[in-house]
Amino acid sequence: MSVDPRALLRQLYDVAVARALPGRVLASRLPPPPDPARGRTLVVGAGKAGGAMVQALEAAWPTEAPLSGLVITRYGHVPPGFKPRRVELVEAAHPVPDAAGLAASEKLLGLTRGLTADDLVLCLISGGGSALLSLPALGLTLADKQAVNRALLASGAGIGEMNSVRKHLSAVKGGRLAAACAPARVVTLMISDVPGDDPAVIASGPTAADPSTCADALAVCRRYGIQLPAAAREGLASGAFETPKPGDERLAGHELVMLATPQMSLEAAAEAARAQGIDAHILSDEMEGESRVVGGVHAALARAAARRGQPFAKPCVILSGGETTVTVDARRPAGRGGRATEFLLGCALALQGEPGVYGLAADTDGIDGVGPHAGALLTPTSLGRARALGLNPQALLDAHDSASFFAPLGDLLTPGPSFTNVNDFRALLVL
Repeated sequence: MSVDPRALLRQLYDVAVARALPGRVLASRLPPPPDPARGRTLVVGAGKAGGAMVQALEAAWPTEAPLSGLVITRYGHVPPGFKPRRVELVEAAHPVPDAAGLAASEKLLGLTRGLTADDLVLCLISGGGSALLSLPALGLTLADKQAVNRALLASGAGIGEMNSVRKHLSAVKGGRLAAACAPARVVTLMISDVPGDDPAVIASGPTAADPSTCADALAVCRRYGIQLPAAAREGLASGAFETPKPGDERLAGHELVMLATPQMSLEAAAEAARAQGIDAHILSDEMEGESRVVGGVHAALARAAARRGQPFAKPCVILSGGETTVTVDARRPAGRGGRATEFLLGCALALQGEPGVYGLAADTDGIDGVGPHAGALLTPTSLGRARALGLNPQALLDAHDSASFFAPLGDLLTPGPSFTNVNDFRALLVL
């Protein structure tokens, strides 16, 4: 079998991303518009896929049906050439919120005032929405939210733990946006970027009832040593920042529609591999843990397949998704990189140039952390080429500087924003 490993891995990544594009999945899941003589349709939302979701919505929504609203997306995540005609699209910062996100969130919440039972609210939610919907709870400032968010991102906390804190310190997340829309009907169209596809976790669940409590949020902060501003600590300790819970009548009759998920994208990639005669095995769409450790586990499976044909016969591709973490020591400056490249460098060190094993790890939104790259490619010669250039792979891993390992090799993957987000994509190819 003649296979170009790099081309095949890139194809699988592209297929996974394409399966989650709003233009492909949104139109068929839209509800009918309300009677224009009685009600209107308001569009609200936030996330990295927000621009593409608005583009897909405006293309599919009947021209004669009223449509207005506001959606927030990340800087640089509006599809090229797209200029919304009916829905305002605002760009703001991610992963640490900024003043643009604060102002847009305040305006968005204001649009919900005066809604009636005859109105329809379409809420467009995708990964990244938690940082973009940055209106803090009463008594907190944007600076407070920024400080807590930075600490959470560096703590090693899981996405569910981080969002438990974020939603309780927010005026719009944790079901509060849906409550503000009452008595209107709310239909939330979601693209999942979290393990388990829990609507209460995606973008911190602005329209989903929140089963977590203020006490849970406090416990997360204690567990990871997150220093809280006094107003935040008091609001959580007193229960003043509690969120709408399951059964809240303000959320009755609301609908949550899952448009795209990590599992759907992994299955699309697996089908593409099998079409070329290569067995595909999906480990899980819910992988969590330290990126370098998860990389080592994947390497062990690939090495066993390469040497013994177990647990998977070769040729094969091993796929996984989810959201791993990179825990940064605040006392040491971190280098360039993100979850995907740190996973892949950990994998490279564990494989030690194992013949016939290639890999790709990348974030499906097109950006791994805060750098311009989405991830990287790994070959059996990566370690040798890096050492020939004078690089120390272990030292770079320890400094969380994984991008500086792959960049000199020409193996960073830089597709640019994809305008969707179903989280991490990982593929190890064993030939």
